[in-house]
Amino acid sequence: MVTLKSRTLKKLVAFIKRQPKPFKVNMARASAGAFLNNLTLQFRSVYILRLGATLFQLGVVNGLAGIGGTGIALPTGWLADRHGIRKMFLWGIPLMALGSLLFAIAFDWVVAIPAMLITLLATQLLGTACPMVCGSYLKNEERATGKQLCDTISAIPTLVAPVVAATLIAKFGGLSAEGIRPLYFVQTLGFLLVLVFTYRYYFDTLSKRGSPSPSTFASSMKKVFEKGTAVKQWIACIFLSSTTMYVSLTYLSAFVIEIKNGDEFVVGAMTAVSMVLPILLALLLGRAADTFGRKRVLYITIPLYCTSILLLIYAQNAVMLIISGVLQGFYLLSAVTQGAITAELVPASLLGRWYGVLNLFRGLASVVAPIIAGAIWTTIGPNYVFFFIILIETLKMIILWLMIPETLHTTT
Repeated sequence: MVTLKSRTLKKLVAFIKRQPKPFKVNMARASAGAFLNNLTLQFRSVYILRLGATLFQLGVVNGLAGIGGTGIALPTGWLADRHGIRKMFLWGIPLMALGSLLFAIAFDWVVAIPAMLITLLATQLLGTACPMVCGSYLKNEERATGKQLCDTISAIPTLVAPVVAATLIAKFGGLSAEGIRPLYFVQTLGFLLVLVFTYRYYFDTLSKRGSPSPSTFASSMKKVFEKGTAVKQWIACIFLSSTTMYVSLTYLSAFVIEIKNGDEFVVGAMTAVSMVLPILLALLLGRAADTFGRKRVLYITIPLYCTSILLLIYAQNAVMLIISGVLQGFYLLSAVTQGAITAELVPASLLGRWYGVLNLFRGLASVVAPIIAGAIWTTIGPNYVFFFIILIETLKMIILWLMIPETLHTTT
């Protein structure tokens, strides 16, 4: 057993060593960012509610903020191809700090709208740049493993972040606006430190993949659809997957607190344990995706994630909620494998524009999903918000099965 662990560790170290520096530096940046995001992410909806919003207004806040992220999505991908990954990081991280600061000084729920808007703008920039690192610097036969490795390493700090957050909230007065507010000040300072680190250590080592001029914006986007494989079908999958994410981000913690009578420690524990399976299984599933195929891994992880939602709906106590939280880790595992497929459906020279197109539809999901879910909550019932998630994931599985090709060892 010791020998086996030693061999596995040596293989892991060897894998990291042979990867280029931008990949390794980005793992460190992503880890710090994951910790900071998870200080507040699971409590953001509760914070907006405590600032005076109703549950439907909570959906409106998220939907209105999503409009800004949607508007910048296509230009973001185009700019990434033109200016490189480093500049996207150096634009996105300061915006994350500014969004956190606006949340920190918000005096009512209306002020949360510009804070959410700026946060989603930053998320678009970073969400375009980060996967481009793996798409640009990792080989096809190692891409899923590398992405899972990056997510595994960045998941470790997120085990700690929710516990730290819950402890600070309890110290500053519980699940009130004033109890949650200090987390955003900590987050602001943290993102400024990440900015300094990124500026100092991250540099692109590949030449830019072309410099499209403003007049060629439309034609450069058209190339994504002309040269890509199953592009429209994959857009549908990403839209559905993003709808699941935004419904969950907006309403899961509120559901646990308002309907299941959980407190900050239950919410924090659910978030922390959702990282357990990604840490334990990420490399295993990454190797499986790089050996047996991306789609086969998704056929396993998506149904297991749906099982977690069923447990959440029918949970009778904190133990069942935490078990649901553990199984929710399968969403992250499936998302990383989806990321490997995304990078392999278009030529590398079009990755930035491709991520821009996908971010447009992610942005549309961020607008539509919270509002629809809020209407479902107030008119039909809270449980049906999460049955809606199961329906979405089922539709995604059907598209994946019938319309998406296996991308392992294929070229475009």
